Formats: sequence, C-alpha cells, structure tokens
Amino acid sequence: MPQPHTLKISEIFPSIQGEGLRQGEPTLFIRLAGCNLKCDFCDTKYAWISGQDMAVTRVLDKVKKIYNSFPTRWICLTGGEPLLQGVEGLIRRLKAEGFKIQVETNATIYRRMAVNWYTVSPKSPEYFYQPEYRKKANEVKVIVTKSLNFGVLQRLRQEFPDIIPLLLQPQSNRKWSEKRAMKLLRQSLKENLNNIKLSAQIHKIFGWR
Repeated sequence: MPQPHTLKISEIFPSIQGEGLRQGEPTLFIRLAGCNLKCDFCDTKYAWISGQDMAVTRVLDKVKKIYNSFPTRWICLTGGEPLLQGVEGLIRRLKAEGFKIQVETNATIYRRMAVNWYTVSPKSPEYFYQPEYRKKANEVKVIVTKSLNFGVLQRLRQEFPDIIPLLLQPQSNRKWSEKRAMKLLRQSLKENLNNIKLSAQIHKIFGWR
C-alpha cells in the first residue's frame, strides 16, 4: 500500500503578514523545514533542521481547524526554503479549498505551480535565482546586509521588469541596515532606477509572531 505524501513542517500558525506588499493582511503561515542557503542573517534558523513529518491531509486538517477561528483565505508557504520539498500536492489541495497561496522563496528552485503571489528574495553573495521568476515574481525582496551594494540593485532592476517592485528590507529592522537602505534608495533615485521601495518587518515592530 503506497505511503501518503509527507512534508517536513516546522510550524503552522495564524498571524499578520509583516513584510512586502501584502503587509498587514491576515495570513495563515505554513513554515517548512530545511534550507539550501543557511544565510548567517536568517531570523528563522530553527527551521533549518527542526520539523515534523506531516501528511498533506494532516496539514489540511490543521489549516481548517485554524481557519475556524481565524478565517483568512491567504496562506503563505515560507521556510527555511519551502520549495526544497514537493509542495505541489499541498498547494493543489489548498487551492481546491478556496485558499490563495503566497510563496516566499530564495528563488534558487523553481516548481510549476498555481501560486497567487511569489515573493522572490535572492540572497548574497551571488544573488542567483531561476530565470522563470522574472515573469512570475510579484515582488523582489532584497535584504539590506553589509555586503549589499548598489551594483546588485542595478543588475536586479535591469533583469526584472519595472512593473515588479524591488523592496529594500533592512536586516531585522537594525539601525545600521536602515541607514544603509536609505543610502541605497537615494542612490537609486539619482540613477533613475524605477520602482525601488523601502520595506520593513512590521511584525517585529508590533511584536507579532
């Protein structure tokens, strides 16, 4: 008898989307375990290794239970790196239940899926991403680390259509990173780079999960 498809899940919880253009929207988060980059500035390092094997049906049951008291139709798959795992079946089942799907990804992996919103966040040092995201991304989130330079922004702006915003997100809302983000934003204005925006993690400001 075939075994049910399982995913390694770090946590499932309701909250408010604190980042990007969907900021402020009630969202149910499914955090998948595992990451292929393991950035030193990551604020969810616990998701790299810890996780529970859960059948897709069990994930759906937990989502429906949370929905009863927190009836949002938005679900965000995040990590870690959620696309390390075969999430296609989960997404199909969630969509069949009427949910809208956001995927937060470092974009090193591409899977053909019916996703409503892609948050693409290429990471240093190479800022590599799969080329399919040039058309699929709804937003490009760039973490303002000490290694981020203006040349990276120029390249990303040239590679992604102007209609897709590039979001400069300070690293964990730290002051030095906020100052660096403002400097890069001003330089972007002077160099006529279009659709560069400053972002922040409002869930950390307000103390949300």
